[in-house]
Amino acid sequence: THARGGAGPHAAGAGAPRVRVDFRPGTPDLSLFPRSAWSAAQRAVLARLPHPSLGYPDPRGLPELREALAALLTRRRGVVADPERLVVCSGVAQASTLLGFVLRARGHGAIGVEDPGSPEHGRLFSSTGLDTLWLPLDGEGLRPEPLAASGVRAVVVTPSHQFPSGISWSAERRAALLAWARAVDGHVLEDDYDGDFRYDRAPVGALQGLDPERVVYAGSVSKSLAPGLRLGWMLVPGELLAEVVERKRTMDLGNPVLDQAVLAEFVTRGAYDRQLRRCQRAYRERRDGLLAALAEHLPGTEVSGIAAGLHVIARVPGRYGPTERFLARAAAAGVVLRPLEEYGTARPGDGDVRLVIGYAHLAPSVVAAGIRAVAAAVGRG
Repeated sequence: THARGGAGPHAAGAGAPRVRVDFRPGTPDLSLFPRSAWSAAQRAVLARLPHPSLGYPDPRGLPELREALAALLTRRRGVVADPERLVVCSGVAQASTLLGFVLRARGHGAIGVEDPGSPEHGRLFSSTGLDTLWLPLDGEGLRPEPLAASGVRAVVVTPSHQFPSGISWSAERRAALLAWARAVDGHVLEDDYDGDFRYDRAPVGALQGLDPERVVYAGSVSKSLAPGLRLGWMLVPGELLAEVVERKRTMDLGNPVLDQAVLAEFVTRGAYDRQLRRCQRAYRERRDGLLAALAEHLPGTEVSGIAAGLHVIARVPGRYGPTERFLARAAAAGVVLRPLEEYGTARPGDGDVRLVIGYAHLAPSVVAAGIRAVAAAVGRG
């Protein structure tokens, strides 16, 4: 088995060099959080929220937030979004565990996840009593044959911008996955973790829009606003809705009302769209700076997954390696990097160094300085 996203031997610890630049993926720039606009929405909500709204909420979420999110997701992501089927939850992590508990109660023993994929999936579903089966990808998406042979009847996928490879699933693989789900009477959890960030191509519509009765769609504001808000959503097929809502009720009686009301206000007054445009500009600039720095300081590096999202895959020529030495030298220079194999992919035998580089949380000058430091540490090969 592969190590899936553990701290690894190159993370900072006792006696480790001071971390100057941390390229690990998954974090947005928290300094971009729109404090004044959020504060204005809070004031507006507190001035008008009726007293009864402060009682125990509908476990699905505040009606005005469900309506605001349904309209937003229909417009931006092409989903079929009935507010009655939208459940507000504490991010994609809680959406995953809610679904996991429901599937376990229905007799499922395992769920399929992408390989390479997010190491969190295994931990989350394990907490619900489900095993995870790692299913291989190629350049188009999940390979149909191993999926069919696996015996699972539920899978988790990131088809719009696969994590971590960065590919967008082909139309054929999307259709094949949905055909499989119908054939086995199964379900697909679509984790749309960074669906709003597209730089060089039109947004890829969500898979859920093709079959809302088979696809559970989950997203959050963790990348667009801040993960600490713990606000997300899931669109649930009709046959699963009652079980998901009951599990949400027994888990926590619903998300905090004030936070939901503020997000609803933020979305309906157009502030969320403005925030996305602001982040889009900032992250595109950082991505471009990263590509320029890699081309200048680590020539020969091939970069993929660059058209969207908050990270890239960099394939550094083997002359800079091998991987263990490359990572150790970078760490000694105070730069933290994640190798692709930590996400489940066995290293190919070509000797190249494959990295998953997150850039969204770093100022352009820091991105450039980090890559310069790595190049100085590993030499010219």
